[in-house]
Amino acid sequence: MREILGRRRRLGRRGGTARLDAALTCATEWQWPVVPGAGLRGTGGRGDRDRGCACPDPECAVPGAHPFDPGLLAATTDARMVRWWWTNRPSAPVLLATGGRAPCALSLPAVAGARALAGLDGAGLRLGPVVATPTRWALLVAPYTLERLGELLYAQDWVPSSLRFHGEGGYVVLPPSEIGTGQVRWERAPECATGPRPKRAVAAPASPWLPDVGDVLEALVEASTSAPDGGSRLTY
Repeated sequence: MREILGRRRRLGRRGGTARLDAALTCATEWQWPVVPGAGLRGTGGRGDRDRGCACPDPECAVPGAHPFDPGLLAATTDARMVRWWWTNRPSAPVLLATGGRAPCALSLPAVAGARALAGLDGAGLRLGPVVATPTRWALLVAPYTLERLGELLYAQDWVPSSLRFHGEGGYVVLPPSEIGTGQVRWERAPECATGPRPKRAVAAPASPWLPDVGDVLEALVEASTSAPDGGSRLTY
């Protein structure tokens, strides 16, 4: 029993270190503002059945996967603050505050996400980082304004409600976080910008390359519309 408990503690420490390292990479190397998520109750052991959100809402719709204390406005690239947060809360999810100079994102149900990536790969389009949870995938894109997004959406015949947009004032959960629906991972890992950049691409010299939202939107709309659930699933 002691050996099992000791193994769980070591795994917990390694998981906490991984989240701290990921948060520091985002904040200091890529200049992406981050903030800890609410996280989950309990330790995650086999006997731990209480894995709801650590926030006060017993019916939280997105367990663990949202800002709580501190709020989203506290997101920062300051290494000292990031280190303090995850040293005191090593199991906290890593949340990227989207918009401004940071990446934006589009997210859709996992089945539709896999279909969209296959289509974009078939078209030869270079993709940026793709975040995957068991229920939803999020494609990170270069920062966009609400005005630009509005123009792109206006050109679409119909946009399914399951396709979500994470711009200014939004956020995305990053790996290696754990949330209510399961483990968060990279479906496509970030790649630093090197060589010639495609037209309209935006990336800082040391930050991961990001495609333009206009290059991926149509494929995501089509994949969401043709998903088995009709593009209506709203599971986070």
